[in-house]
Amino acid sequence: MNKSKVNEALACFACSGEGFNCSQAILSTYCEEYGLDKKTALKIACGLGAGMGRLQETCGAVSGAYLLIGLKYGNFLKEDNQAKEKSYALVRKFTALFEERNKTTNCLELLGVDLINGDKKIASERVKMLCPKMVQDAAEIIEQILFSNEMAE
Repeated sequence: MNKSKVNEALACFACSGEGFNCSQAILSTYCEEYGLDKKTALKIACGLGAGMGRLQETCGAVSGAYLLIGLKYGNFLKEDNQAKEKSYALVRKFTALFEERNKTTNCLELLGVDLINGDKKIASERVKMLCPKMVQDAAEIIEQILFSNEMAE
């Protein structure tokens, strides 16, 4: 891939344009490079938004990136431990890079507000203010991991 798709991921995200969640924005932006159609990617990633169905566990943008790593490098033969280990190593690398920028991958810690039981107005403002950065960071890092020769090898 020669051209960055970070802006495409941001446009796909709910607060920025098309109305999809953070996980959908990341997975659907890059999935076609690896043989997964956009509609299927949007469906697969839907439940991972807001830290897994608003449980605020792992950030949805991070989860979408993990899915992309598996899509490119994951094993589909049970005996292919090399592919599995490469995927695991790249997930750890992605996590380290994301945490360098944001200190955590946990949605609740990133937003600082409970999306289910917290003040809805504050929650909405935080999502609009903070989540585009998480999508941008995840997109930039996933491009570095998936398309940089030194990391991919």
